[in-house]
Amino acid sequence: MKHAAQLEELARYTAHAEAMGGEKKLAARREAGVLNARERLDVLLDADSFLESGMFARGIRPEVAATTPADSKVAGYGRIDGRNVAVVSNDFTVLGASSSAINGKKIRHMREVATERGMPLVFLGESAGARMPDRMGASGRAMLGQDLVEYLRDRKTPWVSALLGNCFGSSTWYSCMSDFAVMRKGATMAVASSRVTSIAINQEVDAEELGGWRLHAEITGLVDMVVDTDEQALQAVRRFLDYLPSNNGEPAPRRSVPPGTDETGQGVLEALPESRTTVYDVRHIINSIVDLDSFFEIKARFGKSIATGLARIDGRTVGILANNPKFKGGAIDIDAMRKATSFLVLCDSYNIPIVFLVDQPGFLIGTDSEKRWAPGRIMNWMNAISLVSVPKISIIMRKSYGQAYLNMGGGKNSHEVLAWPTADLGFVDPALGVHILHKLKREDDPERFDGLLAEIRKDSSPWSLAALYETHAVIDPRDTRKMLKGLLDVHCGRGFVGKHALSNWPTSY
Repeated sequence: MKHAAQLEELARYTAHAEAMGGEKKLAARREAGVLNARERLDVLLDADSFLESGMFARGIRPEVAATTPADSKVAGYGRIDGRNVAVVSNDFTVLGASSSAINGKKIRHMREVATERGMPLVFLGESAGARMPDRMGASGRAMLGQDLVEYLRDRKTPWVSALLGNCFGSSTWYSCMSDFAVMRKGATMAVASSRVTSIAINQEVDAEELGGWRLHAEITGLVDMVVDTDEQALQAVRRFLDYLPSNNGEPAPRRSVPPGTDETGQGVLEALPESRTTVYDVRHIINSIVDLDSFFEIKARFGKSIATGLARIDGRTVGILANNPKFKGGAIDIDAMRKATSFLVLCDSYNIPIVFLVDQPGFLIGTDSEKRWAPGRIMNWMNAISLVSVPKISIIMRKSYGQAYLNMGGGKNSHEVLAWPTADLGFVDPALGVHILHKLKREDDPERFDGLLAEIRKDSSPWSLAALYETHAVIDPRDTRKMLKGLLDVHCGRGFVGKHALSNWPTSY
């Protein structure tokens, strides 16, 4: 065979790279039920679609050149449901997938190609942080800051991260910059490992407490979804990307509508309690409005008085931003404010129309809220909604009180405002309004109190709002899906691409 020696050399180099950190380390992962870097790509990508870039890269230092196959990061291109993506999969079996001079170049190349060619970028995170010998001293400092846009997030294409093990350094940074981050239970994410942190602060630090899934899904909000296995995390990545365009210059994709979907609208009345003070889970209403099984919730464990997620209505991708009275009666706390604002940024960046489902008694006020910068969070939200250019449709289901009326798409903050007959438009709860305006409690004068209460409620009805043409229609709740289908066709009929004024909004704030 011609060129046999060269082809044999190629096979030898290829086998070395594919062996990763060696059979002993790979066997340990199998025993632990954790996929390795290349197996993760097999699950994530369409079959036989992966094109590797940098397979023969090695660590830059002579002493590690022979023991750093692919320099610990497997990178390249593949397809997800037929669409091209760029991907970086960290190989923890090779020096803990530590960041180095060479594999940093691989990440940069993937980032540049994804941006220039308009394709999503996926990071499969598991890394020990910086490779110390590469980063020590003046030469190590000189490595940093050579790429001025390394940490620029301009949202030209979607970025997605899966946190699948111990994630420090670059895995943390890129997760915080991603549009969606899914975390496997047992993984951690932090600036540095618990060992390094313990040494730095001279006290023991528990890894789970430092950067576990409960912290990031429930307290920091940096993680959008939590799953049990690598496979579930990779399927979540695939599903998230299915709702998004490949880049911000394309409309969001449209899919077929599952049979029986249009019958779900009848479930709205069953989900909405008769009593205006009875709590309920708004997710039941969401599932009655959107295409069957299409609601993909984001940040379900964080800021729970607002529910956010991607869904489809008549096959179109939409963003759902809904008050959820099941938690705190729907009162909007600081975490919910942050969650809502970041969701507006996501939808506007990728041409996804937004549907507000409104049932809120206002913002959760108090000294803790003020200490956590409530006025600034509220105005951040208003700044964001003012910059949103995608179609916005607001549906006032029950309460819509105070300043939050505007934050939830009231007035000119939505292109279309609909109300149900159950809508209640006031500045505060009507009973509280009587007490504030007339310094009167029911026990003081029940007859007068009830008369004043009825007066306030009449002025707060959807009919008063409709008379001022501040709501464009008052509809039967069972017709909500039908109305949304029609309005989305009006506003997105030819495929909508927005102005992306929020594309540089901070990713973590």
